[in-house]
Amino acid sequence: MKRLVLIFLMLAAPVWAVQPDEVLSDPQLEARARELSKELRCLVCRNESIDDSNADIARDLRLLVRERLVGGDSDAQVMDFIVARYGEYVLLKPQTGGSNLVLWAAGPGMLLLALGVGGMYLRRRARVSKSADKGLTEQEKARLKEILKD
Repeated sequence: MKRLVLIFLMLAAPVWAVQPDEVLSDPQLEARARELSKELRCLVCRNESIDDSNADIARDLRLLVRERLVGGDSDAQVMDFIVARYGEYVLLKPQTGGSNLVLWAAGPGMLLLALGVGGMYLRRRARVSKSADKGLTEQEKARLKEILKD
């Protein structure tokens, strides 16, 4: 029973990430802030949104998002501001264009390269094994007999 309670408490931990003093009085602005917070990565935690993180920097980022929204910024302006300040690493879903295109294409490109190299290796190996099955030529057999006589 104690384990079950502990499991439920651990699953509910992200609910406590956003502190009551951070919540905006306007429900629409709060909903926008929560949506934006789910798209931003905590700079301390690995692959955890700032909405789920209890880290101090995540709290600062949540407050920054709310400040910008209260100031009248659109969602895109808030995201642009935070990306300009912290870099694209802060995005949980990075953009697929520009210099990131190289990173997105590198994985599949390396896989195709490895498949090509593996295919060439197997093809060469098959050719070598066919030529090895022919056996010795008459000259090689004669030379072998000569060596064995000595």
